[in-house]
Amino acid sequence: MTSTIDLNCDLGESFGPWEMGNDAAMIELATSVNVACGYHAGDADIMRKTVELAKARGVSVGAHPGYRDLHGFGRRPMPGLTSSEIENLIAYQIGALQAIATAAGHKVTHVKAHGAISNVACEDDMTARAIANAIKAVDSNLVFVVLANSKLVRAGEAANLRMAHEVFADRAYEDNGNLVSRKKPGAVLHDPKAIAERVVRMVQDGAVVSVTGKVIKMQTDTVCIHGDTPGAVEIARGVREALKSAGITVAPFKTAH
Repeated sequence: MTSTIDLNCDLGESFGPWEMGNDAAMIELATSVNVACGYHAGDADIMRKTVELAKARGVSVGAHPGYRDLHGFGRRPMPGLTSSEIENLIAYQIGALQAIATAAGHKVTHVKAHGAISNVACEDDMTARAIANAIKAVDSNLVFVVLANSKLVRAGEAANLRMAHEVFADRAYEDNGNLVSRKKPGAVLHDPKAIAERVVRMVQDGAVVSVTGKVIKMQTDTVCIHGDTPGAVEIARGVREALKSAGITVAPFKTAH
């Protein structure tokens, strides 16, 4: 049984005057945050604001790079990219957040791929390796946040990166351990009480339950709550309270190879 767990949240996904989610409230509940780097969402000003919020709260900051797809929020696959193009795409976004974080007096500690590029990498070796190689090339000390049991794990191992294995509080799982596509009904969960109970079981059992009831063992270092999910603040608060009631400490993730 895991006695300590990290809660991570994807933030900084506003753009210009358009706001996505309640970053200030979510940062109060998370122990690490993944900041959009301007390609699927976010811009330099939003990045700076998010990093400053995290620094003030003492929360670790990671890059959240995605496909260059503002219109589709990075959730549309972009087939045809070469390994080199993916590496450059990822490296560019990590570097952008590193610059902003340095200017704000904070530091980027981890990287978590966003949306469609992450989903593709979970099943495609080339994409997974390209992401891992980009992280290693920029800074081999960065922690690679990976979907547990996916091809991202093998890519991280091959690149000799430290990894944090991630499970999702508010997303349904297929029998193969991948996330249910957002195009399918029931892919995103919304009931705060049910989500909180689910997360406690995930952490205690080191496993997730698929849509058909299959129990899938997964290393669990960090739990993601999406900042753009309706009711995200209520969900995060319920998860923290449930974990505390179960005697599980919420703290920054421990990493493993």
